[in-house]
Amino acid sequence: MLQITKKKSLAVISALTLTAGLLAAAVSFESRAHISLKLADASEPPSRVTMAPAAKAAMPAVVKISASKIVKAPTGFSSNGEEQFDPFQQFFGGGNGRGFQIPQQPRSHKEGGLGSGVVVSPDGYILTNNHVVDSATDVRVTLPDRREFKAKVIGTDPKTDIAVLKIDATNLPVITVGNSSKMQIGDAVLAIGNPYGVGQTVTMGIVSATGRAGLGIEDYEDFIQTDASINPGNSGGALVNDRGELIGINTAILAPGSGGNQGIGFAVPVNLARQVMDQIVTHGEVQRAYLGVTIQEVTPAIAKAIGLPGPEGALVSDVSPNSPGQKAGLQSGDVILAINGTQIAESNQLRMNVSLMNPGQTAKLKVFRNGQTNEITAQVGELPGKKVERASRDSNESSNQVLEGVSVQDLDARTARQAGLPANTKGVVVTDVDPASPAASAGLKEGDIIQEANHHAVTSSDDLASALRHGNGNSLLQVNRGGNKLYLAV
Repeated sequence: MLQITKKKSLAVISALTLTAGLLAAAVSFESRAHISLKLADASEPPSRVTMAPAAKAAMPAVVKISASKIVKAPTGFSSNGEEQFDPFQQFFGGGNGRGFQIPQQPRSHKEGGLGSGVVVSPDGYILTNNHVVDSATDVRVTLPDRREFKAKVIGTDPKTDIAVLKIDATNLPVITVGNSSKMQIGDAVLAIGNPYGVGQTVTMGIVSATGRAGLGIEDYEDFIQTDASINPGNSGGALVNDRGELIGINTAILAPGSGGNQGIGFAVPVNLARQVMDQIVTHGEVQRAYLGVTIQEVTPAIAKAIGLPGPEGALVSDVSPNSPGQKAGLQSGDVILAINGTQIAESNQLRMNVSLMNPGQTAKLKVFRNGQTNEITAQVGELPGKKVERASRDSNESSNQVLEGVSVQDLDARTARQAGLPANTKGVVVTDVDPASPAASAGLKEGDIIQEANHHAVTSSDDLASALRHGNGNSLLQVNRGGNKLYLAV
């Protein structure tokens, strides 16, 4: 009995000891786990250094664009040019075990791409890049609220890589259009778009440079350069300032060998994009002005040789006959220092300023010649080269679309000599051919000179448009290519 009582007492003592140990351990753990934190005041406002208001203002107007096109590829030959044979022919006879070549129809497959766009009007006009929708047969726009619309391509301008789309919607959230000419190196910017299709993404950076040109990306270049991350899928998206105002359309990246962001991205300034958009919506195409002069950079050596204080302006190396420049009195060797009060630091600035003018406008030029500065007034003309299908429509021949996607320019003596032909060669020179057009499929190439259409002589673009109306479904073109004549059926 005493022994049992002793055992029970020992058990009770052990239990009490264990309980005390656990309580002590718990107290010790609690003392160790307790950390004194300095917590932020719950009433504090958001971060003082933030671009959130700018992002919030712009994001609802940035959309995703999905573009697809049908591509036909011949199947009678493999990708390396070898003939393809029927592997089952050996089982059904009629062959030598290797099979025979099968005449096949071209296979068609759909190719798709993703990009971004910016809603600039509540009734559905959207700015994006030409290369996002180029040759697309189906374009879809997805809004941030996930609504999807089929889009119509109102017009494109490959020379600046700008395109205008329209969706059937109203009361859309729109972005505020800013003034890109006010942007300075070092200004904070946001790039908004849909990189890699992951969804709407905002990246931050600064303006690294303005007026970037000579990159070989587009025919007309005046890029805003930024280190805000721009990646595939961002094309056509918004570059905005610290107020959330649109100041550029993200267009290209410089990423040698990687295809991704390297901190060097380019955007078309919104002032240029807006001018292109206005022309597309108003005229259905971009009507560019021109002076008719060939220009080059003024190097330090040239500046010293001609007596300029420094390398500035645009040196006129040639003046086209009967051009606005010649009529105004411009001469080879002139240096154009300013146009309409805007100083010209580089030759590209003159080209861009003239292209932004409307044909017929007056250009007041500050010109350096023989050590003196003079004022010359020129009335700019319309840049030669127009769409043949537009000329056909203007002539009430809307059904004649045989040269859709082809641009031509009246041939002059200078252009003929550049092509290695006699100066008196007659015809129109092909300045651009859409790779997806029937004319391209027929073999028409940039630089070809069309001298005859449907057995009618062609000496101007108007002659060509008139001659095409005599075609019965197809048209027969006589083309001069490097001095050799050939016929093409388009």
